[in-house]
Amino acid sequence: MANFQLKDTVPDFTLPSVAGEKFSFKEHQKEHDSWHLIVFFRGAWCPVCQEELREFQANKEKFEEQGVHILAVANDDLEDLQEYANKENITFPIMADKELEAIKAYDVYYHGEDAPYEDHGEHGEPAYFLVNEKGELMYQQQQTGPFGRPHPDELLRTVKYIKKNVK
Repeated sequence: MANFQLKDTVPDFTLPSVAGEKFSFKEHQKEHDSWHLIVFFRGAWCPVCQEELREFQANKEKFEEQGVHILAVANDDLEDLQEYANKENITFPIMADKELEAIKAYDVYYHGEDAPYEDHGEHGEPAYFLVNEKGELMYQQQQTGPFGRPHPDELLRTVKYIKKNVK
């Protein structure tokens, strides 16, 4: 798991997005002087992830009211992610990380060939990083499997709590 400590500056990444452009986290931070919730998910093929992304879309305005932009990353094929995002009208950025750039930079658990159990082939597992406007980590949670991930409502409560109590 990541060795990030709270207030550490998180790594930048540039990945292809479902919008058909290269998405630079650093450039997005400059354009949007706000907090970001980076959500790593297994892929467009994962039914639990599909439901989670729909829930994030349904709560997108609530996150934005708290000054938080949602970003999502998976090491799935860009075309599959685009198809899913279009079908479900997902409007927050979704990026394809086929080369594992962000997954490795954030030390997201990767279910590879050496994993102790069989599970839909190779893929990154769910992880969540809340980053303030300075690029500093304010919260993180990582999974080693598909279940136990926080619901967007829980993450909203976490955001509100942290923002209220920030020093």
